[in-house]
Amino acid sequence: MSTANKTGSLKSSHQISPQEFLHELKSGAADERLFGCLDSLRVSLTSNPVSWVQNFGHEGLGLLLDTLERLLHKKHQEKIDKKCQHKVIQCLKAFMNNKYGLERILGEQKSLCLLARAIDPRQPSMMTDVVKLLSAICIVGEENILEKVLEAITTAGERRSIARFHPIVEGLRDRSVQLQVACMQLINALVTSPDDLDFRLHIRNEFMRCGLKEILPHLNVIKNDALDIQLKVFEEHKEEDIIEFSHRLEDIKALCTDVTDVFNMVMNLVKDTSAEGYFLSILQHLMLIRNDYFIRPQYFKIIEECISQIVLHRGGTDPDFTYRKRLDVDFSHLIDVCVDKARTEEYEQRVSELEQKFDEEFMARQEVQAQLQKKEEKINELEMEVQAFRSQFGAVPVGVPTVQSPQTITSSLPPPPPPPPFVSGTPVPPPPPPPPLPGCVLPPPPSFLHEPGVPLPCGVPPPPPLGFGGPNWSPPPHMLPFGLKPKKEFKPDVSMKRLNWSKIRPQEMSEDCFWVMVNEEKYENPELLTKLVHTFGSQKHAKKEEEGLEEKKTIKKRIKELKVLDPKIAQNLSIFLGSFRMPYEEIKQMILEVDEEQLTEPMIQNLVKHLPEQEQLNALAKFKKEYANLSEPEQFGVVMSGVKRLRPRLNAILFKLQFEEQVNNIKPGIMAVNAACEEIRKSKSFKKLLELVLLMGNYMNAGSRNARSYGFDLSSLCKLKDTKSADQKTTLLHFLAEMCEERFPDALKFLDDFQHVDKASRVSAENLEKNLKQMERQLQQLEKDLETFTPAEDMHDKFVTKMTISFLYGREQYQKLAIMHNNMCTLQQNLVEYFVIDPKKTSIEELFIDLSNFHSMFMQALKENMKRREAEEKQRRVKIAKEKAEQEKRERLQKKKRLLEVNTESDETGVMDSLLEALQSGAAFRDRRKRVPRPKDVRQSLSPGSQKPVLKSCNH
Repeated sequence: MSTANKTGSLKSSHQISPQEFLHELKSGAADERLFGCLDSLRVSLTSNPVSWVQNFGHEGLGLLLDTLERLLHKKHQEKIDKKCQHKVIQCLKAFMNNKYGLERILGEQKSLCLLARAIDPRQPSMMTDVVKLLSAICIVGEENILEKVLEAITTAGERRSIARFHPIVEGLRDRSVQLQVACMQLINALVTSPDDLDFRLHIRNEFMRCGLKEILPHLNVIKNDALDIQLKVFEEHKEEDIIEFSHRLEDIKALCTDVTDVFNMVMNLVKDTSAEGYFLSILQHLMLIRNDYFIRPQYFKIIEECISQIVLHRGGTDPDFTYRKRLDVDFSHLIDVCVDKARTEEYEQRVSELEQKFDEEFMARQEVQAQLQKKEEKINELEMEVQAFRSQFGAVPVGVPTVQSPQTITSSLPPPPPPPPFVSGTPVPPPPPPPPLPGCVLPPPPSFLHEPGVPLPCGVPPPPPLGFGGPNWSPPPHMLPFGLKPKKEFKPDVSMKRLNWSKIRPQEMSEDCFWVMVNEEKYENPELLTKLVHTFGSQKHAKKEEEGLEEKKTIKKRIKELKVLDPKIAQNLSIFLGSFRMPYEEIKQMILEVDEEQLTEPMIQNLVKHLPEQEQLNALAKFKKEYANLSEPEQFGVVMSGVKRLRPRLNAILFKLQFEEQVNNIKPGIMAVNAACEEIRKSKSFKKLLELVLLMGNYMNAGSRNARSYGFDLSSLCKLKDTKSADQKTTLLHFLAEMCEERFPDALKFLDDFQHVDKASRVSAENLEKNLKQMERQLQQLEKDLETFTPAEDMHDKFVTKMTISFLYGREQYQKLAIMHNNMCTLQQNLVEYFVIDPKKTSIEELFIDLSNFHSMFMQALKENMKRREAEEKQRRVKIAKEKAEQEKRERLQKKKRLLEVNTESDETGVMDSLLEALQSGAAFRDRRKRVPRPKDVRQSLSPGSQKPVLKSCNH
C-alpha cells in the first residue's frame, strides 16, 4: 500500500481494519504520514466497538508505546515530532476508554514511564492530556498502582536530573488554565491516595518545596470554577491531615509518658543517620541552658513552642529548609500565657491580701466581742449588787446613780486605750458561743483573774447523751425520737461492696443535730443506683494494709570542755560577754532601766541561762576591792551583784519581751478553729454531700448491720477510698466525685467553703491550753514579784514602774484570750453535738484532720477522674481512628472497583471519560476521609514528627 493511497484511505478510518493500522505502524512511517496514521487511529479507537479495540490492542498497544518512545528519544525534535507525540497520547487515551484498554495499559511495564517522560511544560496541550491520564490511573487499578506511578515520575526526573515533581509544578506556572487544572488534579490524586499519613505529608511537602508553596497564592486569584474545585480539595485534605497529625501528639502523650523511653525511641530513629549529629548538637545546646530553678522551665517552654511550629508549619507543610535567616516563630501564644500568668499572680496577691485582711478583721471582731462579753458580765454583777442593796436598805441613797442598761453602757464606753509599749500590733481572735468541749480545761486563774467579767474555765465534763427525759430514758421499741421516720430498706439485686462507716443511732442524737434534718432520699434516682450497682456490685473485698515506719532520731548532746577555774559558769559567761563587747556597768544600767531598745530576747535568755546562782553573786560582792585582779566572768559577777533580785528581774523582762510572740502563737490558732467550726456548720454544700454519702451507704450496706443508718461518723468520709469497685479500678470516693460533677455540682462548693479547715487541723488544743497556762503562771509570778519588790534605792531602777504597766496590759490580754478560748471550746462543743460526734472516739483535733484529709482526697479524686476520662477519650479516639482507617481503606478499594466496573449495556466503554469527569468535579477525592472535629488548640498541640519512615526521599 502506497503512502498516498494510505493517506487517502484514512478518510474513511472507521472502515479500516486494525491490521492495516498495525502494518502502517510496523512500516516505520514518520513525519506527516505517521501523523495522519495516528490521527485516523485515534478516530477509529474512539468510534469503533470494544471488539475492534481488542483486535488492535493485542499487538497495537506495544507499537504505539514503541512509537512514543522513539519520538521522545529524539534529541532534536521537530514540530511534526511533537505533534505526533500528542497524537500518540490521544490514541492511548482513546484506547484506555474501556475496561480492556485500561487493564492493558496498567499491565505494560513501560507505559507509565513513557507517560511520565511525556510530561513536558513546553507542550501544554500534550502535557494536559498526559497528566489527566496519570491522574485517572492513580485513583483506580491495582493496590500498588500509586507506587508505580511515583516510581515512573521519579525515574523520569532522574533521567532529566531534575526534581521529580518539578515538571508538574512548572505546568502550574503556564498560562493555560486547562493545564493548571490538570496538574492540580494529578497533585491531588498523588497526595490524597495514600493510606499512610506520613506518606501523604511527605508527598505534599515535596510538592511545596518544589515551588507549589509560592504558586498557590497566584492560583487562588484566578477565576475558574474547575481550578477552584481542585484548590479546595487540596486545602481541605491538607487541613484534615493537620488535624490527624495533631491527634498523634495526644496519642504519644497518652502512650509515651517516660522520658527515658521517649529519648531512646528518638535516639534509635536518628542513630547511624545523617540526623544523628544534629540531634547531638541539639542536646549539647540544651545543656547550656542556665541552671536557674525559675528560668529553666521558661527556656524549655520557648524551645517546645519553636519545635512545635517548626515540625509542622502553620500551613501544614515543611518549612523552607533553604532559609538561613532568622526563623519566623510566632510567640504570641507564649506572650498571652505570660500575660495571663502575670494577671494570675496579681490576682493571687490581691486574694492573699484580702485573706490576710479578713483574718485580721475576724480576729479583731472576736476580741471586741470578748471585751463586750466581759463588760456585760460586769454590768450584770453590778446590777445584782444594786438589787441586793435595794432589798437590804429599801432604796438607793440620794446621789447614787442607777445602773444603766448594758446597751446604754456599751454605747457610752470610750474606745479602748492604745496598747502600751509592752506589745506591738497584736492581732485579735474570734468570738465565742455557749458551753465548752471536754478537754478545754484552763487552770484555776489567779487572784487578779477573778475580777468581774472574767469567764470561768471550761472544765465542765461532757454532757450525757442528749435525747428525751434525761440520760437514762430511751424511747419505746418502735418509736423514733424527734419525728424521725424509718429509713427505706434497699434490696439490691446483687451483693454490694460494703461501706465501712461508724453508724450513729437515733438515741445518740439531739433534736437540733444535723442528722435529724437530713433528707437523702431526694437524691435517689434509678440511674444513680443502677450505676452504683454496676460499679460496686460484688462480694469481693480488697483490703490494703499500710504499715508506717517511725524514724527514731538520736539527739547528740554537745559536750563542752571545761577550761576555766570556775569550770562551767565562767566559761559560759566568758563566751556570753565576748559576744556583746559592752561595759558591765552599761549592761547593769540597761537591766535596771528595763531598756527595751537595747535588751533583746536572746541576750536575756543567755544571761538567765548562764547567770551564777545568787549565793555565788553574794560571794563575789565581797571582792569589790580586788576587782582589777579578778577574771572577766568574776568581774561581771561583782557588777551584777549590785542588782537586787537579779534573776526574778531577768525572768520578768524576758516574759515582757516574749509576750507578743506568745499572744501571736495563741490568737491565730483560736481564730482558725473558730472559722473552721463556722465553715463546717454553715456549709450547705457539705450537708448535701453528706446526704448523698448517706444514701449511697445505706444502699450499699443493705442487708448488713450498718444498713438503714440515720447518720454516720464524719471520720468515715476518709474510708470512702477504701471501698474498691468490682473491677478494682476505682473507689467509692472517685465515684462520689464523679456523681457530684455530673449530677450534683452544688455539692462541690464545699471545697471552697473549707478555707480554714486545713489551718485548724494543724492547731493543737493541748498546745493552746499549755501556752495559756504558761502565760497565767508567768503573770502570777510577775504579780508576786511586783508585790514583794522593795522601793528602789537607785534612781535608775525603773523596774517596778515599767513592769506594773506591762503587767496590767498583760492581764487584760490574758483575760481576752481566756474568754476567746472558752468561746472556741463552746463552738467546738456545738459542732460535736451538731454532727453527733463521740468525743471518746474522735477528738476535735482528729475531726479537723479527717475533714482536711477528706478535702485533699476529694480534690485528688477529681483530678484523677479527669485524667482517667482524658485517657479513655484518647483510647477511644485511637480505636475510632483505627476503625475509620480500615473502613476508609475498604471504601477506597470498593470505589476503585466501582470506577472500573463498566456497564455492559454501554459495551464497556467510557471508563476514562467517567474517571476524568470524577477528577474534574472533585468526586474522586470527596469524602475520602471524614472530617474530624478540630480540637481547640491544634496549633499548640502539633506533634514533632512521626515515628514511621518516609517512603520516598526528596530529589533535588
